[in-house]
Amino acid sequence: MQRIAPTLFVLAGALLVSATAWADPPSAGPQAVSNVNQRVVKSQAEVEHLQKDVGQQESASRQAAERLQQQDRTIAELREQLKAAQEASKRPAAGH
Repeated sequence: MQRIAPTLFVLAGALLVSATAWADPPSAGPQAVSNVNQRVVKSQAEVEHLQKDVGQQESASRQAAERLQQQDRTIAELREQLKAAQEASKRPAAGH
């Protein structure tokens, strides 16, 4: 899923460019071609921006997952310590 999102943005940009080109047929003249080219550049910049945002979100998600894994390990260790302490408190004292 992490690699799919940037690909979808690229495809969406390509579809936008295709739709734009379809709306302004080449027979419309040099100005129309220039307009389409400007929209292509703008769409590409937007796709790059969105890809960067997705990359940042993926990085933050990985970091959060690592923190959760560390917390899970800490909780497991604390449970083991608690269990050991409870078992030790149930044993009769050696001197009694």
